[in-house]
Amino acid sequence: MPKVSVMIPTRNERFLQETIDDIFNNATGDIEVLVNLDGYWPDPPLKDDKRLTVIHQRRRGMRAGINTMAAVARGQYLMKCDAHCAFAPGFDEVLAAECADNWIVIPRRRSLDAEKWEPKPKEPIDAMRYFWPFAHPDDLGLHGKPWYERGRERRDILLDEDVTFQGSLWFMARSHWERIGPMQEEGYETFMGEPQELGFATQLGPWEGKVMRNKRTWYAHLHKGRQWGRMYSMSKSERVRGNAYSWDFWWNDRWDGRAHDLEWLIDRFPPMPGWPENWREWREK
Repeated sequence: MPKVSVMIPTRNERFLQETIDDIFNNATGDIEVLVNLDGYWPDPPLKDDKRLTVIHQRRRGMRAGINTMAAVARGQYLMKCDAHCAFAPGFDEVLAAECADNWIVIPRRRSLDAEKWEPKPKEPIDAMRYFWPFAHPDDLGLHGKPWYERGRERRDILLDEDVTFQGSLWFMARSHWERIGPMQEEGYETFMGEPQELGFATQLGPWEGKVMRNKRTWYAHLHKGRQWGRMYSMSKSERVRGNAYSWDFWWNDRWDGRAHDLEWLIDRFPPMPGWPENWREWREK
């Protein structure tokens, strides 16, 4: 099986070792893990493993970390994940077996119980959509949100096209990363807009790519909330600036490399909850 390179950007992560251990315990193919330590050293240090590469950089942010890891990764496939995730047995081979050259593939997403280190008994996320941007005009953005109704209707379609995804995990062929990467480090700031940049570049580019949800496998992601707090933190001003840039760039079709406008993509899916029938008129405001 071709090698899979798992890239984990981190800053002050308390579950990093557990995530690495889970990857090695559940991967069944040829795999390597790359960890980018963004301006910190874990205490205690990470366990030595010949399959693990640790990169320490001055505090430059998540996007720079992902770009650095992708530049040295040796795999035919690249997978990025957060540092607080658990995985199904054989996740790597399942994802690689059904990953076209122009796809981003996302596993079924479950919720992680960090104390038990197992998925919670909650409904999985099998589909996502965009929240209607103008519902909160003071925070305009193309924000992803679970689309439970579509997920339930299409639960038996085990490899299904999706609208968008959460940035906690994505999987693609290296050849596709070389097509749409590296991630832009200007405008978005250090963190914001990851699924928007990668997803829209895949879907709107001339290569006719897709975001695909593979329900034959899963990962469990920790919703940090008040109990755990943000580990990869950023200032509110940075979040606002990065989100504003991402919103303007994609909503107003500013990408010169596109083969399609945003309307083309939205029209390819059923009406998303909360979007008015005259939503195109809001594009002209």
